[in-house]
Amino acid sequence: MDNVNHSLELRRGNEPRVDSHLHPEGSFRVEDHMVPTGREEIWRFTPLRRLRGLHTDTPLDGDGMGAEADLPQGIAVQVIAADDPRRGSSGFVPADRIAARVWAEARTVWAIDVAAEAVVEKPAYITLTGTDAGVASANHAILTVGPHAKATIVFRYEGSATLADNVEIVVGDGAQLTVVSIDDWTDDAVHVGHRHVRVGRDATFKHVDITFGGDVVRNDTTVEYASPGGRAELLGLYFADEDQHIEHRLFVDHTAPKTKSHVVYKGALQGQGAHTVWIGNVLIRTVAEGIETYEENRNLVLSDGCRADSVPNLEIETGEIEGAGHASATARFDDEQLFYLRSRGVSESEARRLVVHGFFIELIRQIDVPQLEERLKATVEAELDKNVSRGP
Repeated sequence: MDNVNHSLELRRGNEPRVDSHLHPEGSFRVEDHMVPTGREEIWRFTPLRRLRGLHTDTPLDGDGMGAEADLPQGIAVQVIAADDPRRGSSGFVPADRIAARVWAEARTVWAIDVAAEAVVEKPAYITLTGTDAGVASANHAILTVGPHAKATIVFRYEGSATLADNVEIVVGDGAQLTVVSIDDWTDDAVHVGHRHVRVGRDATFKHVDITFGGDVVRNDTTVEYASPGGRAELLGLYFADEDQHIEHRLFVDHTAPKTKSHVVYKGALQGQGAHTVWIGNVLIRTVAEGIETYEENRNLVLSDGCRADSVPNLEIETGEIEGAGHASATARFDDEQLFYLRSRGVSESEARRLVVHGFFIELIRQIDVPQLEERLKATVEAELDKNVSRGP
């Protein structure tokens, strides 16, 4: 367990915040955030030179993204003004320079609203397609789910792009929301995303973070609780190829009693220079009595020359909890599993494929969006064909 010294400050009234090197003090002003050098804790794994200036001063005024939405009844999307009161309603405050730049420079602000008590049976699909990686673009979106509503929103990121975006999510009291984020970029894309979620009283939030494509993808997801009884489930699946950098950073902030969080991320790596990073931070505040939390990260290394960094952090300020824990593991193929399959007549390449397939399939089934399950299975198979199925 990694413990971090920190102090509590007030943010927006009586709402406490964390001031530590893992969770730096936020600010909406770009000038309050120093340009990262790579020596900072939150940037030490990120290849800054490959971000194309998103973290410095490259203008974020590009028009390199197209957007389309397939929305069932009960969900509406509109472009809103930068000073619309829905912006910031999640309690989001930029914690790094890129997030602050998006707040200040985003040319488009989207509002996605799910009506109160609406039960939306079909998933909504919002597809962002990059058309030009040579220009940097910024987007900001606010997803608001009314009390006692139920919906599934799928964000698909495709094409060639240099994108920085912020997504705020407000889950109303008693609501049930599933958000699926799929980074399926072409090989030249750079994407730095920030997602901030506020979970209401007795509300349930599930986030599924899927990353396959892109040159550099770094997603930062934070969750806080507005009232007791909220639940958050964060699932992740990623597959890094040669020279690809995939980074997921999570912070679950238990700001209310009797809340729950469950985090499971699984990744595979293959090819020289493939690099994945998973940072899982959980803070249990003094007021968060009776909470339950568990986080887990598993990485499967499929070839030489790969690197997987996995850092779980659990910070506890009260002993009055139901349970808390974490697990992290990085390993190669299980020789016993391969031996078992080969002893029953399965070829080595097929045995390797089955092992990786089994590694991911349990997580894919937990997404609970049948329309996506077959597509994700096919994508995993395509990744395996690049290396694993051919054998050593």
